[in-house]
Amino acid sequence: MRLNPLQKNHLFGRPGPLVMVIMDGVGLAPDRPGNAVRAAHTPTLDRLMQSAPWTQLAAHGRAVGMPSDADMGNSEVGHNALGAGRVFEQGASLVQRAIEEGTLFEGAGWREVSASVAASKGTLHLIGLLSDGNVHSHIEHLKALITRAREQGLTRVAVHALLDGRDVPATSALDYVAPLEAWLAKLGPGFLIASGGGRMTTTMDRYEADWSMVERGWRTHVLGEGKRYRSAAAAIEALRSERPGVIDQDLPPFVVEREGTPAAPIVDGDAVIFFNFRGDRAIEMSKALCGLPVPFERVRQPNICFAGMMTYDGDTNLPPRILVPPPAIDRTLSQYLCASEVTQFACSETQKFGHVTYFWNGNRSGYVDPKLEKYLEVPSDRVAFEERPWMKAAEITDAVLTELAAGTSRFLRLNYANGDMVGHTGSFDAARLAVEAVDLSLARLLTTVERVGGVALITADHGNADEMFELDKRSEPLLVDGLPKPKTAHTLNPVPAILFDPKGAGGYRFVPPPKAGLANMAATVMALLGFQPPEEYEQPLIEVL
Repeated sequence: MRLNPLQKNHLFGRPGPLVMVIMDGVGLAPDRPGNAVRAAHTPTLDRLMQSAPWTQLAAHGRAVGMPSDADMGNSEVGHNALGAGRVFEQGASLVQRAIEEGTLFEGAGWREVSASVAASKGTLHLIGLLSDGNVHSHIEHLKALITRAREQGLTRVAVHALLDGRDVPATSALDYVAPLEAWLAKLGPGFLIASGGGRMTTTMDRYEADWSMVERGWRTHVLGEGKRYRSAAAAIEALRSERPGVIDQDLPPFVVEREGTPAAPIVDGDAVIFFNFRGDRAIEMSKALCGLPVPFERVRQPNICFAGMMTYDGDTNLPPRILVPPPAIDRTLSQYLCASEVTQFACSETQKFGHVTYFWNGNRSGYVDPKLEKYLEVPSDRVAFEERPWMKAAEITDAVLTELAAGTSRFLRLNYANGDMVGHTGSFDAARLAVEAVDLSLARLLTTVERVGGVALITADHGNADEMFELDKRSEPLLVDGLPKPKTAHTLNPVPAILFDPKGAGGYRFVPPPKAGLANMAATVMALLGFQPPEEYEQPLIEVL
């Protein structure tokens, strides 16, 4: 979409550069046990929050398009809001409404999948994240699909369960798996969990960071290869006993067997639904199941009818068959800035590169205008994040400093992944070091921003490292074997929005609107660059005098 240029505000506008820093997973929470953000040595953030104008932004629930304010935010919806300037109803809400109103089952995607497997008398396979985290999927969506399949006379349904422990408590897998297996058993002998594995070992890679995860998923779900157990619950119990201290997301893959053979590998004539609604960790397995080129040997490519819950990559229309249309995010900040001839630079490491590009741009791959934009991906380390909590913060900073020195970009955005990726590991000490690494990099960055006469906006997309322990009602850590129980999920806490303007606030006032959220940041960028935000955008955090 090509938009008209933004109207200029001739009374005010910084010549640039303007830098937006997204400290992924760094939320604002009370100083209580498990808050790695408050426990970290953060002289840069401390100084900013004492001397610079700042406010709190809502980064969860309805403020980012989730069904309710009980739903935590996530990096996908957070970057959608940051880059779109408005709040769009997101995947969790769209799928839930489509199920409640019945439109999911009336659509072509469901009708084609169910008709195909009914005709072949094959198995309907459902692959996805098994939890109620509502970030990538929801177990109730899965159960709704299974219920309708049975109502339509299907007698063979196999679930391939990717264990969470990341958007939900770290060792909660049996809370989902055991009741689900009991429920499936009541539906009939052809209903079962057929395979699974932790989400960080099996199937759910993203941004092509580790295709071996997808290959393990292929061999587990499709070929039925791997260690076999009588049930998914038995597999989890056995794998935990073999690996004391392992959390769900890191459990290895497993296969459920019946009468000495894999219970339900994916074969010709079957149908497969990937029931995740979020795209980033569903793209690679979808490519494999659609028969597209992948960098591993598939051994066997079954002839199947495949559908995704939603479109996972809008530019490539992947997958071609879906159950629920995705949110239509248009008129993004990047589109408006390109229409207004503003040069832009986006940078992060692999783990969050798609967030400052694809999700930022309204779930679109590639450049809006390659003549005006430059994107730089710093390859992430392929090690456990708690082993190198500094991740690639220094290298991202180096890249941005180089771009600032070149003076070719007027608006720059970057994501430090540390607070989120390390926060998900459940390691408090590593998360504290992760936040310190971000603070150190931020100090380097702001020194150069000031030297080149620029301005910086510092924020986050959601919380995570701010709550590393599960707490009781008294805000005391829950204990397991005398130690605090790790929390690996995102939080419901607000995030900061800090305006670093070394030249002072001449020409504007920092006046955040009531109940400001992440979506208010896009208009703030426009206003600081000297443009009048579109009327449909959320209000900026500043008021031009």
